[in-house]
This record gives sequence, structure tokens and C-alpha cells, in this order.
Amino acid sequence: MRRLWIGLLGAALLAAGASLFLLFGRKKETVPQVVLTYAENQTKDYPTTQGATYFADLVKERTDGRVEVLVYPQAELGDEISTVQELSWDGIDMVRCSLYTLEDYNPETVVLMLPYLYDSSESMWKVLDGEIGQEIMDSFAGTGMVALSWYDAGVRSFYFRDPVSGMGDLQGRLIRVQQSGIMEDMVKALGATPVPMNYEDVYAGLQQGSVDGAENNWNSYAAMEHYQVAPYFWEDEHIRIPELQLISETTLSALSEEDQKTLRACAAESMRRKSGRSRRRRQGRRRLPGAVR
Repeated sequence: MRRLWIGLLGAALLAAGASLFLLFGRKKETVPQVVLTYAENQTKDYPTTQGATYFADLVKERTDGRVEVLVYPQAELGDEISTVQELSWDGIDMVRCSLYTLEDYNPETVVLMLPYLYDSSESMWKVLDGEIGQEIMDSFAGTGMVALSWYDAGVRSFYFRDPVSGMGDLQGRLIRVQQSGIMEDMVKALGATPVPMNYEDVYAGLQQGSVDGAENNWNSYAAMEHYQVAPYFWEDEHIRIPELQLISETTLSALSEEDQKTLRACAAESMRRKSGRSRRRRQGRRRLPGAVR
């Protein structure tokens, strides 16, 4: 009987100790004081979305959970054009977007996305990492948006529903382009007809034949499975359009000076990681099912 009481007492002490540990020993989770919305129109596994997620993780870690960034991929908050509009109205805190979306907000961005301006990713990054890149980022002052860091969207080429062997085959073809004056003028100069269309609508446009082809980078071509409806990829590499991580000026100014520095540092680190991933993916690219070069 004595042994039984000792056993029961020991079990009770263990249970009490475990309860005390759960009550006092568990690390208290920090409740976010600031929650920021981040709009991304690409899929969850797309490189820029991975970069945004990495950025969000860094911010949470380095602010001890006081600042949390919620990334919404796959255009959950709207397409790229509408989310930039919302950013300018302070309806969204952050976006990742292509420079073509920013032409109307900051005309100085046009100089960085002219056709055949760069001969490689390395040459583009020399510009973005240098004085010119910083000057363009600074030129967003007064727009209500603040540029935090560059991203590499890769090089863009054409792809079609039917075979194309050269420039001559572009004559009269309907080619989907971004809603950008530069892109429309470029396609017209090549003898084709530009058809402005939202990124999310391109698959249906190719499938239904409302456009004969489109142009984009390999990552987008694969992520949106455009190769299923446009298997002829013509790797002409006509343009590289840098991308930016942007934050609302109102949102940034509401943060403490320390948190502002943290956000900028995390954005710069996510840029370095993202750009490196983009180059490695290009070097190790494999042939996609149905795609030809």
C-alpha cells in the first residue's frame, strides 16, 4: 500500500510539474503590432512569390514578431495594375510589380525597359545595383510609393500557337502584350498587332484563338502552363523588364525608424537571394513538355 501511495504521489508531482511548465515555461508568442498586406499576382511557387515569402519571414524574425507581412499570391488581391492603384491610394501596403505597370506613375522607369537594352542578366544587374538603379528608385518620391528593392523578372521571348521561324512570320499576327505603350510600339514595329490583355487571361486567349501568340519569360510560361496552348517558343530575348518591391509611403512613415530600416534591409536581402535563384534557374533550365525552341 505504501508503494502505491508513493507511486500516486510521484505521478501527481510529475503532472503538476508538466502543467507549470506549460503555463510558465512555454515561450510567449508575440502578438503582431503591425500587419502589412503584400500583393503578388504570381503563383505560390513562382520565384518572386518565394522572394516575397522570404522577405516576410525575415521581417517577422528581425522584429521579434511585432511586424508581420501577409503575402497574398495568385492575384488574390487583384491583378497587378489594380493592386498598384490600390497601393497609391493606401488600400494595400506592399506590392511586387513590373516596371511596365509603373509607367503612368513614374515616367523615369521607361528608360530601364527598352527593348534589347541588356545583353544578359549580369549587365542588367550592373545597372540596377549602380547609380542609375538607385536614381530610379529615388525618383518615386512624391508618388505616394517607396521603392524598397529590385527583382529580376527574367528575359522575355515570344511563343505561339503555330510554328514561327523568324521575324518575317510575325507579320499580321495578334500578339498579347502587357498594357504598356513600349510593348505595344515594339510589337507594331515588328509588323504584328498588339493585343493588351491581363496576365491572368492569356491562357484563355491563346486557347480560344483571340491571340496567335504572347511574350513573357520562361518562369511565367511554365507557371501558367501556356506551353499547353502555345507550344512554339521562339527564344529571341527581346526585352528584360526589372521589377520592384514597393511599399505605401503612408505605411512606411507610420513605422518606427528602426522598423523602417529593418524592412529596407530585409527587402535588400530578399533581392539578393531572389536574383541569385533566377540566374541559377536559367542556367539549369530544362525543356518543358510541348515547348520547342
